[in-house]
Amino acid sequence: MRLSRVSLFLLAIATTPFFTPSARGESPGANLTAATPDLSKASADMAQAAKKFLDCLSPEQLATAGFDFKSNERLNWHFIPKPRNGLTLKDMSEDQRALAKALLASGLSEKADHKALTIMSMEQILHDMEQRQQIKGPRRDPEMYYWSVFGQPGGDQPWGWRVEGHHVSINFTIVGDKAVATGPEFLGANPAEVREGPRKGLRVLAEEEDQGRAFVKSLDADQLKKAIFSQAAPKEIVTGNERQAMLQKFEGIPFSDLNDVQKSALIDLIKLYADRLRPELAQDDLRRVAQAGLDKIYFGWAGGLEKGQPHYYRIHGPNVLIEYDDTQNEANHIHTVWRDLENDFGGDLLRKHYDQDHK
Repeated sequence: MRLSRVSLFLLAIATTPFFTPSARGESPGANLTAATPDLSKASADMAQAAKKFLDCLSPEQLATAGFDFKSNERLNWHFIPKPRNGLTLKDMSEDQRALAKALLASGLSEKADHKALTIMSMEQILHDMEQRQQIKGPRRDPEMYYWSVFGQPGGDQPWGWRVEGHHVSINFTIVGDKAVATGPEFLGANPAEVREGPRKGLRVLAEEEDQGRAFVKSLDADQLKKAIFSQAAPKEIVTGNERQAMLQKFEGIPFSDLNDVQKSALIDLIKLYADRLRPELAQDDLRRVAQAGLDKIYFGWAGGLEKGQPHYYRIHGPNVLIEYDDTQNEANHIHTVWRDLENDFGGDLLRKHYDQDHK
């Protein structure tokens, strides 16, 4: 079947990891403002995966994994090691685990799915490290990750799902068959770089660290004065596990103060986080960020510029906040999050849905 020009254009956006404006004579960000993608397949794939997962559970497991959509539990997110509500991998059979992981994969890109599963496996690394160092801490178990489904998958009514545990929190809200809200999306890594043992050299969030540092180092002295808003990095991502992420002000250097090469690099960094989602969802997030105004985006850095020094950066726009922090464990412990300032947990999408229902 012959693809239309629009289809080819959208396919190019979804499959091109980096954008070089000079190569095509376009301004940075020109390819982010494509038409709204069709999200119906994403909605359908997630609904099908969720139904298959729920259908394979026993009544007792279903009572543990399933929640009413309006339950406060849907908003009860975190990324620290602690007991949660939901059904754990530990309490699933092998067949159930396969369907649970298929649900996770239905919302993520292949690369992000691999990252999430690798982060889960790193609990064993932490367990072994703490055993050797005789450190008493929280229970480390790569099977203590929780799957939860809110409401009934598919149909006209809103529903959602979450996969969560230490250093992983993936949240989706689906309204009807064509509207999907994502976020919060959290991935972390401890250790950020594995320095001993059979997995020595593993850096699951290497791109997030390396591209952020490369970008800030591309700034000249005057730009750096604007970008660095604090010499000391915060001990944690600033918005933590807040239900609604909010910052009092924009800090750092605005997009408009960058040259074209730097603008392209910052867009690539934003895309790195957006591309944690399956292509059409990532494209939709990028489209919304661009439509809100790239010139309204700020990049802020705090802490040292060299590897091994505690550091933090964020990308803050009218409807998006990306935070990255690496300060704990001698700057070898990364936290990252994408917050949709309008649509985390459904936000504006749900308000519009309920307004239409009551007309």
